Amino acid sequence: MLGTDVVRAAEFVNHEVAGLARSDVDVTDRQAVMRAVLQERPDAVVNCAAYTDVDGAEDELDAAMEANAEGAANVAAAAAEIGARVLYPSTDYVFDGSKIEPYVESDEPRPQSVYGQSKLAGERETAEGNPRHYIVRSAWLFGTSGRNFVETMLSLASDHGEVLVVRDQVGCPTYTAHLADALVRLLDTEAYGIHHIASQGECSWFEFAQEIFSQAGVECRVMSCTTDEFGRPAPRPAYSVLDTERQEALYLPHWKEGLASYLAERSVAA
Repeated sequence: MLGTDVVRAAEFVNHEVAGLARSDVDVTDRQAVMRAVLQERPDAVVNCAAYTDVDGAEDELDAAMEANAEGAANVAAAAAEIGARVLYPSTDYVFDGSKIEPYVESDEPRPQSVYGQSKLAGERETAEGNPRHYIVRSAWLFGTSGRNFVETMLSLASDHGEVLVVRDQVGCPTYTAHLADALVRLLDTEAYGIHHIASQGECSWFEFAQEIFSQAGVECRVMSCTTDEFGRPAPRPAYSVLDTERQEALYLPHWKEGLASYLAERSVAA
């Protein structure tokens, strides 16, 4: 989902891009990653490969760590071998959600889920493996090239006419096309280190669902529950809104604007 938009964003500003899918190179295969990077010899490598099943990771620790941490180490090392920069997208789930104001880059990560732990491990592997690294934490991604919350809501509305959504998790829904544009801009700087880049504004999943149906013009009954009542395997942060303390910060549009852009792109692709 993010990788597709990064390729498109980079090509839009006339970068030459080699977009490699998992079928082209598996990030968990260190030699394959090295061969691919040596062949292409890019100036920068964006590692959009990831294990993203938050609940599934609770039962698949090894698989999550292999992709998100070991894979990150392989990509960072290969980029370092040719003097290329490396960018690793990470997540708000590296935080425990106990804070009552937005998280900034210097806040101490305390991931509660296996998925969050694997992404934090990937951050550290990336930083250790390549001094010219960007680690970009974002949140609640949705885009037209992958499964996402917006599609799930619209599908449930079509099939059932009602949805049940948690009201006690608050974050920043982020449109991948907006994020991808920012990542490409970041690669043209030397602002290495950790960045928080997510949509402006904040909402709960319940409020996000309500806005989805409002903007899409879809009639659907939206019911709310608590995280405990919903009963998902992986713990999730109650509050994981991201803000930035960096002077060279990149800001995205408001999440409602991102949703509008997503729905417009979706309708064109239909």
